[in-house]
Amino acid sequence: MNRRIFLQKSAAGVIGLSVLSSCSRSQGPLFNISLAEWSLHRALFAGEVEHLDFPKIAKENFDITGVEYVNQFFMDKAEDKNYLGEMKKRCSDLGVNSLLIMCDKEGRLGDPDKSAQRQAVQNHYKWVRAAQFLGCHSIRVNAYSEGSYEEQQKLVADGLRQLCEFADGYGVNVLVENHGGLSSNGQWLSGVMKMVDHPRVGTLPDFGNFQLSKDEWYDRYRGVRELMPWAKAVSAKASEFDGDGEEIRTDYLRMMRIVLQAGYRGYVGIEYSGPQLSEMEGIAATKKLLLRVREQLTEEFS
Repeated sequence: MNRRIFLQKSAAGVIGLSVLSSCSRSQGPLFNISLAEWSLHRALFAGEVEHLDFPKIAKENFDITGVEYVNQFFMDKAEDKNYLGEMKKRCSDLGVNSLLIMCDKEGRLGDPDKSAQRQAVQNHYKWVRAAQFLGCHSIRVNAYSEGSYEEQQKLVADGLRQLCEFADGYGVNVLVENHGGLSSNGQWLSGVMKMVDHPRVGTLPDFGNFQLSKDEWYDRYRGVRELMPWAKAVSAKASEFDGDGEEIRTDYLRMMRIVLQAGYRGYVGIEYSGPQLSEMEGIAATKKLLLRVREQLTEEFS
């Protein structure tokens, strides 16, 4: 009798574990894959691809249903509701999610000239409104300034807080990418995040953008680890692949382990920008690598 009860309980335990495992798998993948519009920047600048066709390319060519826009490709349309409406309709028709807008060329949020800083902050307002209209969760901005290490931290934090206070009224986050200069120093940028101390501020860690100057690089693994506590998006930068399909500058398995160890389970955006492959080939190669890494890490993080 005791042996029979033991076997029954053991069987029940195995079934329970199977159910739990099945439930865990049914919750979806460790992370979803999105596509950053910059991956097609050469074709877009050359007029070979239209901005409005970006969601269609993501969905039909790569089976990707999350897109990250770059404002440079619809710079004069931020307040054009007809144009934004067409963007939104195309995404809706395709079942594609608009995730964020990467904003450039709108001034320095950490400009030491208060008037110029205020203008830069206000220049981003239209992108916050556009992001809300499109259903994006965030805009991505740059942390540019001048002065000493500490002065630039304070100036950028001030500009970010002003923008976050505005964006809060629209339910939109303000993310900073490591994007050259001091912003590519993970310790500096994480310090900025602490200074801003606003629920709408966050980071967009990019795997590759850790060049501090012409001959100086910040350790990319350390940098991503430092930025992940505030991450609301992640950019999987890829430039060149070896014969095994591995990115030669970034160990994706190591990097994605850092991302997942931080508890991040959101979208990871493909950003291919290398000369080795065509843009379409580079996007496909980056997605293939991310899928392989996701499969390798699923058991570890399930």
